[in-house]
Amino acid sequence: MVDRQVTVIAAGGGTASAVAAKRATATIPVVFAVAVDPVEVGLVSSLNRPGGNVTGVTNLNVEVGPKRLELLRELIPTATIIAVLVNPTSSVLTESFLHDLQPAAVTLGLQLHVLHASTERDFDTIFSTLVQLRVAALVIGPDNFLYAQRKQLGALALRHAMPTISQNRSFARAGGLISYGGSEADYYRLLGSYTGKILKGEKPGNLPVQQSTKVELIINLKTAKALGLTVPLSLLAQADEVIE
Repeated sequence: MVDRQVTVIAAGGGTASAVAAKRATATIPVVFAVAVDPVEVGLVSSLNRPGGNVTGVTNLNVEVGPKRLELLRELIPTATIIAVLVNPTSSVLTESFLHDLQPAAVTLGLQLHVLHASTERDFDTIFSTLVQLRVAALVIGPDNFLYAQRKQLGALALRHAMPTISQNRSFARAGGLISYGGSEADYYRLLGSYTGKILKGEKPGNLPVQQSTKVELIINLKTAKALGLTVPLSLLAQADEVIE
């Protein structure tokens, strides 16, 4: 892209794409979309005054991790052991996610088991381990690889009768039980808006980093029925979409 001297690079593929774009150029404007703290990973020096050639959008998929535990507890009040699936190669994102999740688990009286997957070959072992650990439910961490495998993970969760929550609406639509996280539509709309402003001549250093604050709860009742779960009316009332 730098060789082609593009006008702006929209790095919407998460932290890896944003960092790669920043490393590739100090002059071409870059607009990122990430779930981590952009100051912490070195994308910008300040959220309000990014300076340089980089700005972008963040979402709440790390911050709302504790809420996913609360939703699982509401759905399965007897749960005491929860597993969390993360990708160890996404170290910054994984560390931030787990840092917020551990205290929430203690407050809710839950024991957390952290399991790692960075290739599809890991999944069968993961689900066998869940049975051995007597896990009541699974939380899928925010990660591009795990997102790309959402259909397979949804199918495996159903096959192994494992109630599972992820951050992406498409996970529930693919057969997963629950999704709770930032609105992808709102997230990428903001990315497109900033890209458009730069194309019209605005400087990225003058555009403060935005946070997409819209979150969505999606419940797949068909999957709940297959798992033998009754979704409380209180939970259904919170849902933005119920899949029947």
